[in-house]
Amino acid sequence: MTINSTASILLLLYQLVAEEQGVDPKKLGGTIQNDLLKEYIARGTYIYPPRPSLRIITDVFAYCCEHLPQWNFISISGYHIREAGSTAVQEIAFTIANGIAYVQAAVDAGLAVDAFAPRMAFFWNGHNNFFEEVAKYRAARRMWWRIMTERFGARDEKSKLLRFHTQTGGSTLTAQQPDVNVVRVATQAMAAVLGGTQSLHTNSFDEALGLPTERAAKLALRTQQVIAHESGVVDTVDPLAGSYFVEALTDQVEADAWRYLDKIDGMGGAVAAIEAGYMQDEIEQSAYAYAKAIEGGEKVIVGVNRYVEDEPELAEVFPIDPALQRQQADRVRAVRAGRDKAAVDAALDDVRAAATGTQNLLPPMKEALKRRATLGEVSDVLREVFGVYQPAR
Repeated sequence: MTINSTASILLLLYQLVAEEQGVDPKKLGGTIQNDLLKEYIARGTYIYPPRPSLRIITDVFAYCCEHLPQWNFISISGYHIREAGSTAVQEIAFTIANGIAYVQAAVDAGLAVDAFAPRMAFFWNGHNNFFEEVAKYRAARRMWWRIMTERFGARDEKSKLLRFHTQTGGSTLTAQQPDVNVVRVATQAMAAVLGGTQSLHTNSFDEALGLPTERAAKLALRTQQVIAHESGVVDTVDPLAGSYFVEALTDQVEADAWRYLDKIDGMGGAVAAIEAGYMQDEIEQSAYAYAKAIEGGEKVIVGVNRYVEDEPELAEVFPIDPALQRQQADRVRAVRAGRDKAAVDAALDDVRAAATGTQNLLPPMKEALKRRATLGEVSDVLREVFGVYQPAR
């Protein structure tokens, strides 16, 4: 579930639906992204300041360890960092820095590292430079194992594994000659598989135009299936291991990423670096350099600055029905009209008291949602207590 500021609320709603249907929450499996720090760095869909957001995240860790033991309660995401314009090295360095911050916050909150670390996961971007991407995934796995072993003293081997999902790079796909995006997606997906991804999302070729049409979505799925069943690359683990070029490139990517991590540690960690705007500035500089290279022709993008066609291709675009928005608003109004408002208000007061204090936020939030408080109402209570984040610049 790709959601961050309100991930805890969505998770509780999902649990409530399961309980209403008689499903044991301990059997629920799934993933919430729940990665707030990258929102301040790259994506912008934050609500509260970083430190209260870290508290919510660690409360989710603790709650899931007790109530939803099969749930993956965070997917630490480099995808959006790369989409914002970072390099491959910055993608893994800044993402791992965020991961360190989450683990440290959980340990500081009293959680044992081996109690929660096996349920952590990562989410990477699949970009165009084939061998650099393979090296990136390999370097990230080695770095996380070392961090969890040496820095946090994890003993369970599952705590040290960098389990990761990959999505092919949306920002690399072009509105010009969109059919060519099929080739880009296949190349990016193949690199992710060779780099060891456990889960994969292949973008549709019409990504730059809108939501995927049914034809485009099916072709994206077939791309994965051809790689899985026809290519043979899944028959062995780490098939490029031992290649001089791949090993040397992996070493270089890892060394460059460690230099970034040392810099961030020297600033006081990821939260302090975010508050200082350090990672944001680094990404902006990389994005500018990349865009300048395309505009100057140094970086070739097929169909954009070379092999350009005068006549644009006509592509089918997914239609969006405005009536759906009105229908959903009507459903929310109906829920509000039919609930016990006094009970909702009392439950929201309990959420407010928990936010002001130190108790885990999720149990009172769950009770408020059970009484039919809305996602917006719960969020508004937290806004009152935590405030709304305003970037320094």
